[in-house]
Amino acid sequence: MNRDIASIRRDYQLASLEEATCGALPMDQFERWWEEAIASNIDEVNAFVLSTIKASGAPSSRVVLLKGYTPEGFIFFTNYESAKGQHIESHPNVAMNFFWKELERQVRITGTIEKISAADSETYFKSRPKDSQIGAWSSPQSRIIPDRSFLEEIVAEHKEKFKEGEIPLPPHWGGYIIKPIEMEFWQGRSSRLHDRIQYSLHADGHWVRVRLAP
Repeated sequence: MNRDIASIRRDYQLASLEEATCGALPMDQFERWWEEAIASNIDEVNAFVLSTIKASGAPSSRVVLLKGYTPEGFIFFTNYESAKGQHIESHPNVAMNFFWKELERQVRITGTIEKISAADSETYFKSRPKDSQIGAWSSPQSRIIPDRSFLEEIVAEHKEKFKEGEIPLPPHWGGYIIKPIEMEFWQGRSSRLHDRIQYSLHADGHWVRVRLAP
């Protein structure tokens, strides 16, 4: 074992998480922590790790950006033909993980995922910078390409194609919503005795909240 790595440690002492102060519903608690994270000016506060399941059953993770949330779940956008899009098509069960180190907090979420409406995807697409719209049309996401110039040539072609007027929503691009069935709020505490409050959605539609050992 590398001794330099093994010696890296930090004692968490910023806050605690008590049942008495937690929201009755997990999305209420998420909104409370989200607003505190926004107020803390965390860089890339909306970045989270999304884990999907390959056709082989193996997990696959990457960082994506949250673009909205509702009482029903969490929304992000991507290429539907990408690797994660193909995983989702086969296995609509995913996991999310936010880590806000500045607040010594993480939020772990598991749930089901589905596409949002084309109309909602189009509304968001139109709000993106034009270069990002061009990028959505140009990138054959997750596929092997020969070199960088291959991608740059496709971008140039689409810039010429869409140089006038609005750029339409690509048929292969849009949003997903992750609907949670379990959410865990983790607050770092001293001596690794962290606070962990978990909400689980039961079959009758109500949420049950418990404390987990660190």
